[in-house]
Amino acid sequence: MAPIDVMVLGAAPSPYVNRVQIALNLKHVDYEFLQETFGSKSELLLKSNPVHKKIPVMIHGGKPICESLIIVQYIDEVWTDGPGILASDPYDRAMARFWAAYVDEKWWPTLRGVRNAEGDEAKAAALEQVMEGLMLLEDAFVKCGKGKDFFGGDTIGYLDIALGSFLGWLRASEKMANIKLLDETKTPGLFGWAERFGSNAAVKDVIPETEKLVELVKMMAARAKAE
Repeated sequence: MAPIDVMVLGAAPSPYVNRVQIALNLKHVDYEFLQETFGSKSELLLKSNPVHKKIPVMIHGGKPICESLIIVQYIDEVWTDGPGILASDPYDRAMARFWAAYVDEKWWPTLRGVRNAEGDEAKAAALEQVMEGLMLLEDAFVKCGKGKDFFGGDTIGYLDIALGSFLGWLRASEKMANIKLLDETKTPGLFGWAERFGSNAAVKDVIPETEKLVELVKMMAARAKAE
């Protein structure tokens, strides 16, 4: 049996690491997962990603590739069997990349802001920003998905992975703030999409359980206070 020549350096709770896992699962690529310890960086990680010194890193044939969405694109280009992750149409590809950048640069920081907000007024303002972003993404789902199950159409695509990797953290934020962000009435498209994405075979064993993420947030908060 040939040795597995794909390794992923990461930590299970990281949505960025989850993106790589989902993409590999979609392409049915076997890989070895090397768990990084929270609060420290392995020698292999520092050697493989000397610029940012961050997870995830995918090592393929001894060559490291860094940054989650770059890794996802690499996976799609190397393993071409089955449905593509990136759309074949240049405009659709551009739109998926645009919204993926929005998720990372704008929407995800607002979701983290809900957890970090102190006081009712600050929390309400943060929640309003998150909902504004979800309404934009609801509209993007309608336009990108074109009436189909996913942003990528009939199958999970680039933007599905980019946004879907945060579903565990979204649900953890809902539980901690005792609110409902993905609402069947306000965001029906995203609500249905989240159910389909989360139950997909390539995804369901990757996204961390809500309770585990809530406990992780509490642990991190306690550690920050102790410092």
